[in-house]
Amino acid sequence: MRGAVAIPGDKSISHRYALLGALASGTTSVAHLAPGADVAATLACLRGLGVPIEETGPGAIRIGGVGRRAFSAPTAPLDAANSGTTMRLLSGILAGCPFRTTLVGDPSLSRRPMRRVIDPLSAMGATITSQDGRAPLTIEGGQLSPVTWRSPVASAQVKSAILLAALATEGTTTVIEPMATRDHSERAFPVFGLRSETSTDPAVTGGGSQATAVSVTGRQQAVAPTGTLHVPGDPSTAAVWAAAAAALPGSSVELTGVCLNPHRLGFIRALERMGAIVEIEEQSQSGGEPVGTIRVSHGAHRATVIDAAEVPSLIDELPVLAARAAMGGGLEVSGAGELRVKESDRITALVSGFQALGVAASERPDGFVIEGVRTPRGGTADAAGDHRLVMAFTLVGIGASGPTEVTDAGAVAVSYPDFARDLARLTE
Repeated sequence: MRGAVAIPGDKSISHRYALLGALASGTTSVAHLAPGADVAATLACLRGLGVPIEETGPGAIRIGGVGRRAFSAPTAPLDAANSGTTMRLLSGILAGCPFRTTLVGDPSLSRRPMRRVIDPLSAMGATITSQDGRAPLTIEGGQLSPVTWRSPVASAQVKSAILLAALATEGTTTVIEPMATRDHSERAFPVFGLRSETSTDPAVTGGGSQATAVSVTGRQQAVAPTGTLHVPGDPSTAAVWAAAAAALPGSSVELTGVCLNPHRLGFIRALERMGAIVEIEEQSQSGGEPVGTIRVSHGAHRATVIDAAEVPSLIDELPVLAARAAMGGGLEVSGAGELRVKESDRITALVSGFQALGVAASERPDGFVIEGVRTPRGGTADAAGDHRLVMAFTLVGIGASGPTEVTDAGAVAVSYPDFARDLARLTE
């Protein structure tokens, strides 16, 4: 695995720029938008609300901000497809809109838990009906009231949904999380002229040493930024090639234009413990996010442990870290029960697929154990419609002694439609 990859735009940031651009007064231009179906779903939903969005080039859009009050009631349900970020963050915006909206998703998204956003948004004054806490969601928006919400789960999507709803209130809303999560919303707010405050003071959080509180005062008006926002590269995509290079002897990759947000680099710390040689060079700032180059080379094979305190910083990267461990060393993960409510039951599907490829793997209620004690033999692994598993199983297949087939692999288009192309180039 050798070569350089210009990492495609980050999904999390792309969603937020699109949503905030729709709320802002003025025109927002965004370049290097994340490819794939998830961000496309957010743009389609915004168009369904009457937001004019023009494609100005590959990965580039111009959003004619209309503001929440100028959104029009959709004439049909808004389809979030497979994107949990779309459904949860958009729910926060729709909670403050004076009309009824129904949000639907594909079968996978319709199985994922939505009560974690239904409950706080309902406490703020929205009326939301669901199918036992799952999509479809019908939201009767209107006048919202501020709340102090102690989230039982550490989820940047939940936090962001509440913060977006808070902009429609009179007063200050505070979200308290058990531990810090991705702060892309907090970094994007100032880009659009909005303010938020973050505190770890126990007097504010009322929680343990890792608890974090984020507060937003309502009735702020988002303003479109001048110039063009450039979305930095997705660390979760960079992690695929970083894990592959760390696993395969003689490998070295250079990953350029990557978002270096510290809340997204947990996978780097894990790879270093597993023996990888890593160099990080910060080169610029974009929209409040540090951006630079990550270089990863194979070093040694060592086992490591990831527990609940580390999980929020690498939840999406756990499948490719497991693939790294399958080729030598080992990995023990706990405190990651959230994996069971992703696009698939990511614990069961990951372990089943790895076992089918000859990897010593076992489940835990909230995690898994991978033992890199033998070379994977290859075989057929079912990705269960989960883009992260497509990439993880492919990495195991590269290091296997025999051929590997990954079924239901079209799901990779959700986040990385050019995955196969970049894979072929790096393994030439």
